[in-house]
Amino acid sequence: MDSELLIQNYQTGSALFDEMQNSGQIRLPYQKLVEELKQHNIADLHLKHKLAGDLFMSQGITFTVYSDDAGIERIFPFDILPRIITAAEWAHVEKGIQQRLKALNLFLKDIYHDQQIIKDKIIPAELIASCPHFLHEVAGIKVPHDIYVHISGIDLIRGEDGTFYILEDNLRTPSGVSYMLENREVTKRLFPDLLSNANVRMVNNYPLMLHNNLMSLSPRPVSNPTVVLLTPGIYNSAYYEHTFLARQMGIQLVEGRDLVIDNHKVFMKTTSGLQQVDVIYRRIDDEFMDPLLFKPDSMLGVPGIMGAYRKGTVALANAVGNGVADDKAVYAYVPAMIKYYLNEETILPNVPTYQMSNDDERNYVFDNMHKMVVKRTNQSGGYGMLMGNKATEEEMRLFKDAIIKSPREFIAQPIIQLSTVPCFIDGELKARHVDLRPYALCGPDGIKIVPGGLTRVALKEGSLVVNSSQGGGSKDTWVID
Repeated sequence: MDSELLIQNYQTGSALFDEMQNSGQIRLPYQKLVEELKQHNIADLHLKHKLAGDLFMSQGITFTVYSDDAGIERIFPFDILPRIITAAEWAHVEKGIQQRLKALNLFLKDIYHDQQIIKDKIIPAELIASCPHFLHEVAGIKVPHDIYVHISGIDLIRGEDGTFYILEDNLRTPSGVSYMLENREVTKRLFPDLLSNANVRMVNNYPLMLHNNLMSLSPRPVSNPTVVLLTPGIYNSAYYEHTFLARQMGIQLVEGRDLVIDNHKVFMKTTSGLQQVDVIYRRIDDEFMDPLLFKPDSMLGVPGIMGAYRKGTVALANAVGNGVADDKAVYAYVPAMIKYYLNEETILPNVPTYQMSNDDERNYVFDNMHKMVVKRTNQSGGYGMLMGNKATEEEMRLFKDAIIKSPREFIAQPIIQLSTVPCFIDGELKARHVDLRPYALCGPDGIKIVPGGLTRVALKEGSLVVNSSQGGGSKDTWVID
């Protein structure tokens, strides 16, 4: 089969939004890519696919799957064909994410200080009080520049009519940005001419942007503050990313045992003595940060670090306690936050969300469970989820029992058929569902978003679960001018 036939044979679902093809016609943004593909035969594409795998393997770009008994390290599957977004589409996405993050930052400041949004009955008090990630311990702490969300990954999907929806806000320790950067480097090797000819916006300045953003948070007015990346260590699923980002930014990668507290200040142990730390990009969950305040048996954090944080001698990115803003039950109230804090209409809509603690909404979900995806409010990675259209009667019964027992722990959303993109699989182009995770940096100079982000692909035919832990892969994402 030559590559022209490969494209002709590409099949998309009639009721789905395919990013490359519409009614059998190639969409304009993909035409250069299609012309490029026609220059290669199938054997060339197989070689590119193999080269990509070899490059990821040689660079050790891996992640850990905890669901496997062996806790196995895996290469992140990568599809060689990029996903393409136009400049106009990106402008809309960018504006919507900036609006959302402004509101979420204001919400976090409010919820840990005056709680005016609760007093004004925009959000139920019991929803916040029952959130396990709302931390009374950080109430009243003043953070630099009133910024709580310094680094975020906002998950978007595209529905059947091409509309972008916000699916999830990741405001604690979002991962995946290293794959976005490595995907681009690999694509440069695979399609060097196409990348330059297609006017693709660059993403490789992300580490510099991140470093500048972290430096700007320093509580000390020094010209070269000390910034470190705090990792849980080599057994964390994202350890590769921690090492990658620290290396790219030229900062120290530290574990909790490398830091000590003295007089409410954080110091790093070095061969030349203790060195004061100004900013910590922490990739450790809140509950492990300080055994004196949270989990007393945590070996990952630093005893006393929250005291230094409260004193304002060190900045933490992201702020501790952000989990209350990306709780899946609180997610449903973000459009109301936007209206309340900004007096604006929401630019990027939410997916409709049903609260299981509401009797009417729960009954509706129970009657239509085969059309719903049911999620636990405080789990991620595709775990703790039920896809109603794939579930057995027994699985649905078990979920209903769990929901009745603890309704606050669940939400439900209608199943949206995510948009599809072409993937080179087994020598053919096959349509697979995708989402998109752009990465945003919030600092004193505003909110900056790297053009594109990480496109995650559900590589199993018909699957809507894109998480890497559930068999998903990724693609390079091009924003073209």
